[in-house]
Amino acid sequence: MALHSLYVDLNSFFASVEQQLRPELRDRPLGVLPVMADTTCCIAASIDAKRFGIRTGTPVWQARKLCRDIVFVQARPSTYVEIHHRIVATVESCTPVGAVLSIDEMACDLLGSDREEAKAIRLGKQIKQAIYDQVGEVLHSSVGIAPNRFLAKTASNMQKPDGLVVIRQHELPQRLYGLKLGALTGIGRAMEQRFNRLGIHTVEQLCAASRDTLRHAWGGIEGERYYAKLRGENLAPAPTQRSSVGHSHVLAPELRDPDSAIAVLYRLLHKAAMRLRHYGYCAGGLGLHLHYMKTAAGHPRWGDQARFAPHADTLRFNPVLAELWQRRPPDPGPLLKVGVTLTDLVEHSQATRDLFDPDDHHAALNGVLDRINQRYGPNTLYFGGAHHGRGAAPMRIAFSHVPELQVEKDG
Repeated sequence: MALHSLYVDLNSFFASVEQQLRPELRDRPLGVLPVMADTTCCIAASIDAKRFGIRTGTPVWQARKLCRDIVFVQARPSTYVEIHHRIVATVESCTPVGAVLSIDEMACDLLGSDREEAKAIRLGKQIKQAIYDQVGEVLHSSVGIAPNRFLAKTASNMQKPDGLVVIRQHELPQRLYGLKLGALTGIGRAMEQRFNRLGIHTVEQLCAASRDTLRHAWGGIEGERYYAKLRGENLAPAPTQRSSVGHSHVLAPELRDPDSAIAVLYRLLHKAAMRLRHYGYCAGGLGLHLHYMKTAAGHPRWGDQARFAPHADTLRFNPVLAELWQRRPPDPGPLLKVGVTLTDLVEHSQATRDLFDPDDHHAALNGVLDRINQRYGPNTLYFGGAHHGRGAAPMRIAFSHVPELQVEKDG
Protein backbone atom coordinates (compact mmCIF):
# COMPACT_ATOMS: atom_id res chain seq x y z
CA MET A 1 0.00 0.00 0.00
CA ALA A 2 1.37 3.43 -0.96
CA LEU A 3 2.18 6.29 1.36
CA HIS A 4 -0.76 8.71 1.37
CA SER A 5 -0.11 11.30 4.08
CA LEU A 6 2.62 13.68 5.24
CA TYR A 7 2.23 15.37 8.63
CA VAL A 8 4.10 18.50 9.78
CA ASP A 9 4.44 19.14 13.53
CA LEU A 10 6.27 22.30 14.58
CA ASN A 11 8.50 21.71 17.60
CA SER A 12 7.92 23.81 20.75
CA PHE A 13 6.16 26.32 18.51
CA PHE A 14 5.36 29.24 20.83
CA ALA A 15 8.77 29.12 22.50
CA SER A 16 10.55 28.70 19.16
CA VAL A 17 8.78 31.77 17.75
CA GLU A 18 9.96 33.79 20.74
CA GLN A 19 13.52 32.54 20.24
CA GLN A 20 13.33 33.29 16.51
CA LEU A 21 12.23 36.88 17.11
CA ARG A 22 14.43 37.46 20.17
CA PRO A 23 17.90 36.01 19.52
CA GLU A 24 18.97 36.67 23.11
CA LEU A 25 16.59 33.87 24.18
CA ARG A 26 18.13 31.22 21.93
CA ASP A 27 19.82 28.19 23.47
CA ARG A 28 18.25 29.08 26.83
CA PRO A 29 15.56 27.24 28.80
CA LEU A 30 12.40 29.24 28.09
CA GLY A 31 8.85 29.01 29.39
CA VAL A 32 5.92 30.84 27.81
CA LEU A 33 3.22 31.97 30.25
CA PRO A 34 -0.36 33.20 29.72
CA VAL A 35 0.26 35.92 32.33
CA MET A 36 3.40 36.90 34.20
CA ALA A 37 2.45 35.45 37.58
CA ASP A 38 3.98 32.88 39.91
CA THR A 39 0.62 31.12 40.25
CA THR A 40 0.27 30.18 36.59
CA CYS A 41 1.62 27.35 34.42
CA CYS A 42 3.73 27.13 31.28
CA ILE A 43 1.68 26.96 28.09
CA ALA A 44 4.85 26.13 26.15
CA ALA A 45 8.45 25.19 26.86
CA SER A 46 11.48 25.50 24.63
CA ILE A 47 13.44 22.47 23.49
CA ASP A 48 16.14 23.42 26.00
CA ALA A 49 13.58 23.62 28.84
CA LYS A 50 12.12 20.24 27.95
CA ARG A 51 15.51 18.65 28.62
CA PHE A 52 14.95 19.60 32.28
CA GLY A 53 11.52 17.94 32.33
CA ILE A 54 9.54 21.16 31.87
CA ARG A 55 6.41 20.68 29.79
CA THR A 56 3.14 22.36 28.91
CA GLY A 57 1.24 22.60 32.19
CA THR A 58 4.31 22.73 34.45
CA PRO A 59 3.66 25.29 37.23
CA VAL A 60 6.06 28.23 37.39
CA TRP A 61 7.31 27.25 40.84
CA GLN A 62 8.08 23.72 39.68
CA ALA A 63 9.79 24.94 36.50
CA ARG A 64 12.10 27.11 38.62
CA LYS A 65 12.85 24.12 40.82
CA LEU A 66 13.67 21.95 37.80
CA CYS A 67 15.81 24.64 36.16
CA ARG A 68 16.95 27.69 38.11
CA ASP A 69 18.15 29.41 34.92
CA ILE A 70 14.79 29.26 33.13
CA VAL A 71 13.52 32.48 31.57
CA PHE A 72 9.81 33.28 31.33
CA VAL A 73 8.04 35.44 28.75
CA GLN A 74 4.38 36.33 28.30
CA ALA A 75 2.62 34.78 25.33
CA ARG A 76 1.94 36.85 22.20
CA PRO A 77 -0.91 34.97 20.48
CA SER A 78 -1.31 37.41 17.57
CA THR A 79 2.36 36.97 16.70
CA TYR A 80 2.06 33.17 16.81
CA VAL A 81 -0.96 33.24 14.51
CA GLU A 82 0.84 35.49 12.02
CA ILE A 83 3.87 33.15 11.97
CA HIS A 84 1.50 30.18 11.67
CA HIS A 85 -0.02 31.62 8.49
CA ARG A 86 3.45 32.25 7.06
CA ILE A 87 4.37 28.62 7.71
CA VAL A 88 1.16 27.31 6.14
CA ALA A 89 1.89 29.43 3.05
CA THR A 90 5.45 28.09 2.97
CA VAL A 91 4.28 24.47 3.12
CA GLU A 92 1.68 25.28 0.43
CA SER A 93 4.54 26.41 -1.82
CA CYS A 94 5.89 22.84 -1.63
CA THR A 95 2.66 20.80 -1.69
CA PRO A 96 -1.05 21.39 -1.04
CA VAL A 97 -2.03 21.47 2.65
CA GLY A 98 -4.96 19.10 3.12
CA ALA A 99 -5.91 20.24 6.62
CA VAL A 100 -4.67 22.61 9.30
CA LEU A 101 -5.21 20.68 12.52
CA SER A 102 -3.92 23.21 15.05
CA ILE A 103 -1.64 26.21 15.40
CA ASP A 104 1.42 23.96 15.02
CA GLU A 105 0.19 20.94 13.02
CA MET A 106 -0.95 20.39 9.45
CA ALA A 107 -1.50 17.41 7.17
CA CYS A 108 -0.75 17.09 3.46
CA ASP A 109 -2.19 14.47 1.12
CA LEU A 110 0.52 12.87 -0.99
CA LEU A 111 -0.41 12.89 -4.66
CA GLY A 112 0.87 11.02 -7.71
CA SER A 113 4.53 10.09 -7.64
CA ASP A 114 4.98 11.78 -4.24
CA ARG A 115 3.47 8.60 -2.78
CA GLU A 116 6.70 6.78 -3.61
CA GLU A 117 8.88 6.60 -0.51
CA ALA A 118 11.98 8.29 -1.92
CA LYS A 119 9.97 11.21 -3.30
CA ALA A 120 7.90 11.53 -0.13
CA ILE A 121 11.09 11.76 1.94
CA ARG A 122 12.48 14.33 -0.48
CA LEU A 123 9.29 16.36 -0.11
CA GLY A 124 9.49 16.18 3.68
CA LYS A 125 13.06 17.48 3.62
CA GLN A 126 12.04 20.21 1.17
CA ILE A 127 9.29 21.40 3.54
CA LYS A 128 11.64 21.47 6.52
CA GLN A 129 14.24 23.42 4.56
CA ALA A 130 11.64 25.87 3.22
CA ILE A 131 10.45 26.68 6.75
CA TYR A 132 14.09 27.18 7.78
CA ASP A 133 14.86 29.46 4.83
CA GLN A 134 11.61 31.42 4.49
CA VAL A 135 10.32 31.72 8.06
CA GLY A 136 13.15 31.14 10.51
CA GLU A 137 16.14 28.97 11.31
CA VAL A 138 14.96 28.33 14.89
CA LEU A 139 11.58 26.96 13.77
CA HIS A 140 12.27 23.24 13.65
CA SER A 141 9.63 20.73 12.60
CA SER A 142 9.10 17.00 12.75
CA VAL A 143 7.63 15.31 9.68
CA GLY A 144 5.77 12.01 9.65
CA ILE A 145 5.00 10.04 6.47
CA ALA A 146 2.66 7.05 6.44
CA PRO A 147 -0.20 5.25 4.65
CA ASN A 148 -2.79 7.46 6.42
CA ARG A 149 -3.05 10.71 8.37
CA PHE A 150 -3.41 8.99 11.75
CA LEU A 151 -0.17 7.05 11.29
CA ALA A 152 1.61 10.08 9.78
CA LYS A 153 0.82 12.07 12.93
CA THR A 154 2.05 9.14 15.01
CA ALA A 155 5.28 9.09 12.99
CA SER A 156 5.81 12.83 13.49
CA ASN A 157 5.84 12.26 17.26
CA MET A 158 8.36 9.42 17.14
CA GLN A 159 11.45 11.57 16.59
CA LYS A 160 11.58 15.02 18.18
CA PRO A 161 12.89 17.57 17.69
CA ASP A 162 13.61 18.01 13.98
CA GLY A 163 12.74 14.46 12.94
CA LEU A 164 11.57 12.78 9.75
CA VAL A 165 10.03 9.33 10.21
CA VAL A 166 8.36 6.98 7.72
CA ILE A 167 5.93 4.24 8.76
CA ARG A 168 5.56 1.69 5.95
CA GLN A 169 2.60 -0.59 5.39
CA HIS A 170 4.64 -3.78 5.69
CA GLU A 171 5.91 -2.65 9.12
CA LEU A 172 2.42 -2.60 10.62
CA PRO A 173 1.40 -3.20 13.28
CA GLN A 174 4.72 -4.21 14.83
CA ARG A 175 6.24 -0.75 14.25
CA LEU A 176 3.78 0.66 16.79
CA TYR A 177 4.38 -1.84 19.58
CA GLY A 178 7.05 0.24 21.32
CA LEU A 179 4.66 3.15 21.85
CA LYS A 180 2.54 3.76 24.92
CA LEU A 181 -1.23 3.73 24.51
CA GLY A 182 -1.41 7.43 25.37
CA ALA A 183 1.00 8.25 22.54
CA LEU A 184 -1.67 7.41 19.97
CA THR A 185 -4.05 10.13 18.82
CA GLY A 186 -7.52 9.73 20.29
CA ILE A 187 -6.42 7.88 23.42
CA GLY A 188 -6.58 10.22 26.39
CA ARG A 189 -6.53 9.29 30.04
CA ALA A 190 -10.21 8.33 30.17
CA MET A 191 -9.98 6.17 27.04
CA GLU A 192 -6.82 4.49 28.32
CA GLN A 193 -8.61 3.61 31.56
CA ARG A 194 -11.49 2.19 29.52
CA PHE A 195 -9.04 0.03 27.57
CA ASN A 196 -7.41 -1.13 30.81
CA ARG A 197 -10.80 -2.32 32.06
CA LEU A 198 -11.07 -4.37 28.85
CA GLY A 199 -7.67 -5.93 29.51
CA ILE A 200 -5.81 -3.76 26.99
CA HIS A 201 -2.66 -2.23 28.48
CA THR A 202 -0.26 -2.04 25.53
CA VAL A 203 -0.35 -1.01 21.89
CA GLU A 204 0.36 -4.63 20.95
CA GLN A 205 -2.78 -5.71 22.81
CA LEU A 206 -4.71 -2.87 21.17
CA CYS A 207 -3.65 -4.01 17.70
CA ALA A 208 -4.62 -7.59 18.55
CA ALA A 209 -8.11 -6.55 19.71
CA SER A 210 -11.03 -7.34 17.43
CA ARG A 211 -13.01 -4.80 15.46
CA ASP A 212 -16.01 -5.46 17.74
CA THR A 213 -13.92 -4.88 20.86
CA LEU A 214 -12.81 -1.47 19.62
CA ARG A 215 -16.34 -0.59 18.57
CA HIS A 216 -17.46 -1.43 22.11
CA ALA A 217 -14.62 0.61 23.62
CA TRP A 218 -15.53 3.70 21.60
CA GLY A 219 -19.24 3.10 21.81
CA GLY A 220 -19.77 3.29 18.07
CA ILE A 221 -18.38 3.48 14.56
CA GLU A 222 -15.24 5.37 15.61
CA GLY A 223 -13.93 2.12 17.10
CA GLU A 224 -14.19 0.43 13.70
CA ARG A 225 -12.46 3.41 12.08
CA TYR A 226 -9.65 3.15 14.62
CA TYR A 227 -9.26 -0.57 13.89
CA ALA A 228 -8.82 0.26 10.20
CA LYS A 229 -6.44 3.18 10.78
CA LEU A 230 -4.11 1.04 12.90
CA ARG A 231 -3.79 -1.26 9.88
CA GLY A 232 -2.93 1.53 7.45
CA GLU A 233 -6.28 1.98 5.71
CA ASN A 234 -6.59 5.49 4.29
CA LEU A 235 -10.07 6.52 5.39
CA ALA A 236 -11.68 9.85 4.59
CA PRO A 237 -11.83 12.09 7.70
CA ALA A 238 -15.10 11.73 9.60
CA PRO A 239 -17.39 14.73 9.07
CA THR A 240 -17.37 17.18 11.97
CA GLN A 241 -19.59 20.04 13.05
CA ARG A 242 -18.72 22.78 15.49
CA SER A 243 -20.48 22.03 18.78
CA SER A 244 -19.43 24.97 20.95
CA VAL A 245 -17.71 28.35 20.99
CA GLY A 246 -16.08 29.55 24.17
CA HIS A 247 -13.24 31.31 25.92
CA SER A 248 -11.51 30.95 29.28
CA HIS A 249 -8.96 33.10 31.06
CA VAL A 250 -6.53 32.68 33.95
CA LEU A 251 -7.07 35.77 36.10
CA ALA A 252 -4.20 38.05 37.02
CA PRO A 253 -3.96 38.54 40.83
CA GLU A 254 -5.62 41.97 40.67
CA LEU A 255 -8.67 40.50 38.87
CA ARG A 256 -9.52 37.67 41.28
CA ASP A 257 -12.21 39.54 43.22
CA PRO A 258 -15.86 38.91 42.20
CA ASP A 259 -16.47 42.31 40.57
CA SER A 260 -13.41 42.03 38.34
CA ALA A 261 -14.04 38.36 37.55
CA ILE A 262 -17.59 38.96 36.28
CA ALA A 263 -16.33 41.84 34.13
CA VAL A 264 -13.79 39.47 32.56
CA LEU A 265 -16.57 36.93 32.01
CA TYR A 266 -18.65 39.50 30.13
CA ARG A 267 -15.59 40.24 28.00
CA LEU A 268 -15.21 36.52 27.26
CA LEU A 269 -18.91 36.19 26.47
CA HIS A 270 -18.84 39.11 24.05
CA LYS A 271 -15.83 37.62 22.24
CA ALA A 272 -17.57 34.25 21.99
CA ALA A 273 -20.79 35.83 20.70
CA MET A 274 -18.88 37.73 18.03
CA ARG A 275 -17.23 34.50 16.86
CA LEU A 276 -20.58 32.73 16.94
CA ARG A 277 -22.08 35.27 14.53
CA HIS A 278 -18.96 35.21 12.36
CA TYR A 279 -19.35 31.43 11.93
CA GLY A 280 -23.06 31.78 11.12
CA TYR A 281 -24.35 29.88 14.16
CA CYS A 282 -26.92 30.33 16.90
CA ALA A 283 -26.45 28.93 20.42
CA GLY A 284 -29.07 27.14 22.50
CA GLY A 285 -27.02 26.92 25.68
CA LEU A 286 -24.59 28.94 27.79
CA GLY A 287 -22.17 27.42 30.29
CA LEU A 288 -20.23 29.12 33.09
CA HIS A 289 -17.03 27.54 34.46
CA LEU A 290 -15.15 28.72 37.58
CA HIS A 291 -11.83 27.42 38.95
CA TYR A 292 -10.76 28.58 42.40
CA MET A 293 -7.34 28.94 44.00
CA LYS A 294 -5.76 25.76 45.29
CA THR A 295 -6.70 24.52 48.74
CA ALA A 296 -5.70 21.45 50.74
CA ALA A 297 -8.36 19.55 48.80
CA GLY A 298 -7.08 20.68 45.41
CA HIS A 299 -8.48 23.23 42.96
CA PRO A 300 -12.23 23.60 43.65
CA ARG A 301 -14.27 23.88 40.46
CA TRP A 302 -17.86 24.85 39.80
CA GLY A 303 -19.97 25.10 36.69
CA ASP A 304 -23.55 25.47 35.57
CA GLN A 305 -25.45 25.77 32.32
CA ALA A 306 -28.64 27.34 30.99
CA ARG A 307 -30.57 26.37 27.87
CA PHE A 308 -32.89 28.45 25.70
CA ALA A 309 -34.24 28.80 22.16
CA PRO A 310 -31.23 29.21 19.80
CA HIS A 311 -30.13 32.77 19.02
CA ALA A 312 -26.93 34.80 18.50
CA ASP A 313 -27.84 37.97 20.39
CA THR A 314 -25.29 39.34 22.86
CA LEU A 315 -27.99 41.42 24.57
CA ARG A 316 -29.86 38.23 25.43
CA PHE A 317 -26.75 36.28 26.46
CA ASN A 318 -25.82 38.94 29.07
CA PRO A 319 -28.70 38.31 31.53
CA VAL A 320 -28.24 34.54 31.22
CA LEU A 321 -24.62 34.91 32.33
CA ALA A 322 -25.73 37.18 35.18
CA GLU A 323 -28.22 34.56 36.37
CA LEU A 324 -25.62 31.77 36.27
CA TRP A 325 -23.16 33.98 38.14
CA GLN A 326 -25.68 34.44 40.96
CA ARG A 327 -25.91 30.65 41.37
CA ARG A 328 -22.21 30.22 42.19
CA PRO A 329 -21.18 28.90 45.63
CA PRO A 330 -21.13 31.57 48.38
CA ASP A 331 -17.41 31.77 49.22
CA PRO A 332 -15.06 28.96 48.11
CA GLY A 333 -12.12 31.39 47.92
CA PRO A 334 -10.41 33.60 45.32
CA LEU A 335 -11.03 32.78 41.67
CA LEU A 336 -8.13 31.55 39.54
CA LYS A 337 -9.72 30.92 36.14
CA VAL A 338 -13.08 31.74 34.55
CA GLY A 339 -14.68 30.53 31.35
CA VAL A 340 -17.85 30.81 29.32
CA THR A 341 -19.09 28.50 26.55
CA LEU A 342 -21.90 28.86 24.03
CA THR A 343 -23.24 25.37 23.30
CA ASP A 344 -25.94 23.47 21.39
CA LEU A 345 -25.00 25.22 18.17
CA VAL A 346 -27.17 25.20 15.06
CA GLU A 347 -26.66 27.00 11.79
CA HIS A 348 -28.44 30.34 11.80
CA SER A 349 -30.59 29.35 8.83
CA GLN A 350 -31.72 26.16 10.62
CA ALA A 351 -32.56 27.72 13.99
CA THR A 352 -36.18 27.51 15.13
CA ARG A 353 -36.92 30.69 17.01
CA ASP A 354 -39.79 32.05 19.07
CA LEU A 355 -42.56 33.89 17.22
CA PHE A 356 -41.78 37.13 19.05
CA ASP A 357 -38.03 36.61 19.05
CA PRO A 358 -36.31 39.98 19.65
CA ASP A 359 -33.20 38.73 17.87
CA ASP A 360 -34.31 40.34 14.61
CA HIS A 361 -34.57 43.73 16.32
CA HIS A 362 -31.11 43.33 17.83
CA ALA A 363 -29.43 41.91 14.71
CA ALA A 364 -28.61 45.35 13.33
CA LEU A 365 -27.07 46.43 16.65
CA ASN A 366 -24.96 43.26 16.88
CA GLY A 367 -23.85 43.76 13.27
CA VAL A 368 -22.73 47.33 13.95
CA LEU A 369 -20.94 46.19 17.12
CA ASP A 370 -19.06 43.47 15.22
CA ARG A 371 -18.08 45.68 12.28
CA ILE A 372 -16.77 48.51 14.46
CA ASN A 373 -14.75 46.17 16.67
CA GLN A 374 -13.30 44.30 13.69
CA ARG A 375 -12.21 47.55 12.11
CA TYR A 376 -11.00 49.55 15.10
CA GLY A 377 -10.21 46.92 17.72
CA PRO A 378 -12.20 44.74 20.16
CA ASN A 379 -12.52 47.35 22.91
CA THR A 380 -13.80 50.16 20.71
CA LEU A 381 -17.46 49.43 21.45
CA TYR A 382 -18.58 47.12 24.25
CA PHE A 383 -21.36 46.54 26.76
CA GLY A 384 -20.97 48.16 30.17
CA GLY A 385 -20.68 44.92 32.10
CA ALA A 386 -17.29 44.27 30.47
CA HIS A 387 -15.84 47.69 31.31
CA HIS A 388 -13.49 46.63 34.12
CA GLY A 389 -12.44 43.54 32.17
CA ARG A 390 -11.75 45.18 28.83
CA GLY A 391 -7.97 44.97 29.27
CA ALA A 392 -8.09 41.31 30.29
CA ALA A 393 -8.63 38.10 28.35
CA PRO A 394 -6.47 38.84 25.30
CA MET A 395 -6.52 36.45 22.38
CA ARG A 396 -5.50 32.90 23.30
CA ILE A 397 -4.76 29.84 21.19
CA ALA A 398 -6.44 26.56 22.06
CA PHE A 399 -5.02 23.18 21.02
CA SER A 400 -7.46 22.74 18.14
CA HIS A 401 -8.42 26.34 17.37
CA VAL A 402 -6.37 28.80 15.34
CA PRO A 403 -7.82 32.26 16.03
CA GLU A 404 -8.95 34.35 13.08
CA LEU A 405 -7.15 37.68 13.41
CA GLN A 406 -10.01 39.52 11.70
CA VAL A 407 -12.36 38.50 14.52
CA GLU A 408 -10.16 37.92 17.56
CA LYS A 409 -7.05 40.09 17.29
CA ASP A 410 -6.47 42.39 20.26
CA GLY A 411 -6.42 45.99 19.11
